[in-house]
Amino acid sequence: MRLYRHLQVCLLLAAALFLASQPAWATKRVALVVGNSGYQNAPLLPNPANDAAAITATLKAAGFDVVDSRLNLAATDMRRALREFADQARDADIALVYYAGHGIEIDGTNYLIPIDARLERDTDIYDEAFSLDRVLLAIEPARQLRVVIVDACRNNPFADSMKRTVASRSISRGLARVEPTVSNTLIAFAAKAGLTALDGNSKNSPYATALVKYIAKPGLDLRRAFGFVRDDVLQATGNRQEPYVYGSLGGDDVALVPAAKAEEPIQAANPQSETRRDYELALQLRNKPALNAFLSQHPDGYYANLAKLQLNQLEAEEARVAATAKAQQAEEQQARLMSQGAQRADREKAAADLKAAEEARVVAEKAKQAAQEQAAEAERKRTAPESTIVAALSENNPAVESTVADSPAAAKSAEDNKTPKLAALSAEPRQTDIAKADIAKSVQSELSRVGCFTGAVDGQWNAASQRSLALFNRHAGTKFDVKLASLDALDAIKVKPERVCPVICDHGYRASGDQCIRITCAEGSFLNDDNECEKRRGKKPVAKRNTDEGSSRADRSARERSEPMADVPRRQATAKASGGGGSGQIVCDQYLCRQVRRGCHLDYRGGGGPGNNTGNVEVCN
Repeated sequence: MRLYRHLQVCLLLAAALFLASQPAWATKRVALVVGNSGYQNAPLLPNPANDAAAITATLKAAGFDVVDSRLNLAATDMRRALREFADQARDADIALVYYAGHGIEIDGTNYLIPIDARLERDTDIYDEAFSLDRVLLAIEPARQLRVVIVDACRNNPFADSMKRTVASRSISRGLARVEPTVSNTLIAFAAKAGLTALDGNSKNSPYATALVKYIAKPGLDLRRAFGFVRDDVLQATGNRQEPYVYGSLGGDDVALVPAAKAEEPIQAANPQSETRRDYELALQLRNKPALNAFLSQHPDGYYANLAKLQLNQLEAEEARVAATAKAQQAEEQQARLMSQGAQRADREKAAADLKAAEEARVVAEKAKQAAQEQAAEAERKRTAPESTIVAALSENNPAVESTVADSPAAAKSAEDNKTPKLAALSAEPRQTDIAKADIAKSVQSELSRVGCFTGAVDGQWNAASQRSLALFNRHAGTKFDVKLASLDALDAIKVKPERVCPVICDHGYRASGDQCIRITCAEGSFLNDDNECEKRRGKKPVAKRNTDEGSSRADRSARERSEPMADVPRRQATAKASGGGGSGQIVCDQYLCRQVRRGCHLDYRGGGGPGNNTGNVEVCN
């Protein structure tokens, strides 16, 4: 009996674990889509079949578990489809029915019309059509949400030929207003109660086109989706058709398709993490085979350099031990020869060997000490941020714990005042904040070394530090989170042996190694906006207009008018003067030019020469 109970408990636990492991959004959704186009006793409706196909494709793409699509249903087929869908909705969370075709309202009740309906008299509606209440009855078992979409608000083709058995029976245009009696049920009409819907001029009706656009948007509340549908239909029909929704839902958002879960950003795998773990394992073994094995797998990089320092330390220790042993042997050899009274040459040789061995021991001791200091310093720098974090996590209010342990009264007082003490402690600087500052300071220092950070190394991880890490990511090909300074980022930066980020210089300077030097252009060149020397172009001469053109023309005309009168005699006198003797000077007036006579000379009396001015005058003594 006890074994049987244990089995029951185990089975219950297994079932609970299985149910808990299922995703919370794994709801079952079923849909029935009906499109009646080929009416036998009414004009053909081209759009319902196309609209039903579009809605079917949309719901299947949205991940509905069952999408039962039926076209051109007669009365018998429609009855069977509703009965089968009721079985599907019985264990479903969301049930949806979409109907496109003819519908009619009689005495305030809405009916969906199969394709073989005749409706010769108004009472035939009860035998040949299906009321909307029958559809609501089929989807009622759904656990969370029930939706009926009726795209049947068209003109009634049977109204003119239908005989009325009772004169007071009303047959209206469109469909009548409905009020669902079951909670969490929505009934959507393509047009407002008492109005008709339009088929439009395209393959699908305006209502179906808007439904396909919004109904299956992930995470979109169903009420907002129908609101967007209404806006699109009003715009497409010029405000002639207004869709309407009846029913109510609760305050939570209800979507046919759940919102996709936001994927958490995956931190890029840091190859240095695995290398660090291998190095720490080799360091724990602390022997040459382990370090040599590490170097064979990781021959290069930051941790390879650390391993080489540790290996140098071990080798220096081995050399020191060997030198010490050799010095001891030389000392023992010298003592043995002296006790045996050996020859002088042998004793001098033993003394020289002892001196050399002692010097070798001293050198090995110094080399071992230097290697040990180098390895210890490198290890201290590597573990400084990590040790700070460990210390911060381990030092969890030791003073309070020791007080509580020593005194029961203090323990009771501490329990009573737990909240105030915690509040007081939270106001003090936390050790983890100090550890983060140390890590940030180390990262800033390494970023500065590789040329990515130019600010102050103060441990404040501000916007400048984040930009520097982003700059390192871009040039080093890494993907570290720039919002925080991490140990993985520190390891990756330490690996870089040289500058990673390029030198950025101001205008007028260029990069030369790790420095910026001023750009000097040759004579006749200047520094352009592209930080390059460009040859300066000479200025072209600019022609200027003569402002005294009128007066110059007048003077030139006067000279031209006076020149013909003196032209011939002046040329004759000049010719005569050049042929005779004289002083070699020429004097001219307004009529002619002649040679200055001997014993005479020219004297300038002012003016501009021949004409009205005086110019040069012949003066004779």
